[in-house]
Amino acid sequence: MALHAVRPRTRTHRPRGGGPLAALVTFLLAAVTLLAMATSAGAAPGASGPATPEEIGKALRERPVYVDERARDRLGAADQRALSERIESAGEPVYVVVLPKDAAYHQRTVISDIREATGRAGVYGVLLGEQFGAASDTSLMPGDRARDLARETERRSGAVDAAALTGFADRAAASVGEGAGGTSGGAGRADTGGSGAVGTVLGVLLLGGMAAAVLFVGRGAVRARKEEAAELARVKATVDEDVTSYGEELDRLDFAPSAPGGASPEENEALVAEYGAALDAYEEAKAAMARVRTPRDVREVTSALEGGRFALATLRARRAGEPLPEHRAPCFFDPRHGPSAEDREWSPEGGAPRPVPVCAADAARLDDGEPPMARHVETAGGRRPYWEAGPAYGPWAGGFFGGYGTTVVSGMLIGTMLGSAMGAGTAWAGDGGGYGGDGFGGDGFGGGGFD
Repeated sequence: MALHAVRPRTRTHRPRGGGPLAALVTFLLAAVTLLAMATSAGAAPGASGPATPEEIGKALRERPVYVDERARDRLGAADQRALSERIESAGEPVYVVVLPKDAAYHQRTVISDIREATGRAGVYGVLLGEQFGAASDTSLMPGDRARDLARETERRSGAVDAAALTGFADRAAASVGEGAGGTSGGAGRADTGGSGAVGTVLGVLLLGGMAAAVLFVGRGAVRARKEEAAELARVKATVDEDVTSYGEELDRLDFAPSAPGGASPEENEALVAEYGAALDAYEEAKAAMARVRTPRDVREVTSALEGGRFALATLRARRAGEPLPEHRAPCFFDPRHGPSAEDREWSPEGGAPRPVPVCAADAARLDDGEPPMARHVETAGGRRPYWEAGPAYGPWAGGFFGGYGTTVVSGMLIGTMLGSAMGAGTAWAGDGGGYGGDGFGGDGFGGGGFD
């Protein structure tokens, strides 16, 4: 069960008596309060497993420091309160999360998942087991600076403890640009004064408003659940196509690790290693697919497939005796085409030209004046090119292209429906400013991100 610091509730004094109307209002308020308590108890973070990004984000909107109970040895309750107060007094949007090592938290996406769930621009530091990372919205500081803060935190302290996290928070707050104030701050309280007549009118208005709100929220919730379920079904169908396509490509390799057939033992060892990486990516993608509960979850699947397709491309090059491919972004038109070979000018319908990474086959089609082989996905209006899909496909694209920088993602998608839907999401930076929030520092972590 994940815990977080809870603000003391302010006691609200109500006038006694008041007749049937006051009694009814009191009854309704009590019912709403009990309902809220029941809902909160049913959704307690970590009650049936690891806290979700949504639960962590909800906690961070209350206090800037979140600690999973299983990680209390890294930051105790008293230290958590002290760090929260220190961050709040600094007035900058800095958030610190302490989590245990858990398969539920994907190393490449955990920071961006938390940022997305919190819904607030900020500098996010995450201690995941023994590894510490940081990422930031580029409106506050460059992604490289966030990565450097993470590495500096580990270098200064070795084991990241309360003092190290406090140092990170102080340096992060000092690094936020002038005028980039935090989003914290309490809402103003209503004046409780006034005559008895005003109180009666307010009671009537409250009763009517509550009744209307119940009807509105109930209908809206049902509609929203249906829309979310339909969106998830469409995205899952698309990702299932991706996983199936990758598995079929593995089958077509006709590669036997026991007899790779290389020219030397070293080359054979390299072939087996690439094949192993490709198989591992397939298993990782399938496991991540089984965990998909929201469109956001598919980022783990497509991120694994992106790495796997590069391993396949490298394996093919080794077997053919060709130069090894550069680890470039996937083909923009269809990530299933594998790593891109070059950049080409392209413009969406009604949009401005921009360079996009393309595979050799699509480059040849463009040279011949033919349209590229674009990836079409399911939308509410039928199958469309993925860049014309809605926001549900943002994590899908983020998994494929997230490791290649904000400039790549935002530049490719600007002026498209997906780019507009992702909005500020493409400015979310971590390792070098990449969409998806790679920002873990320390030696052996792929230059700041987890590979």
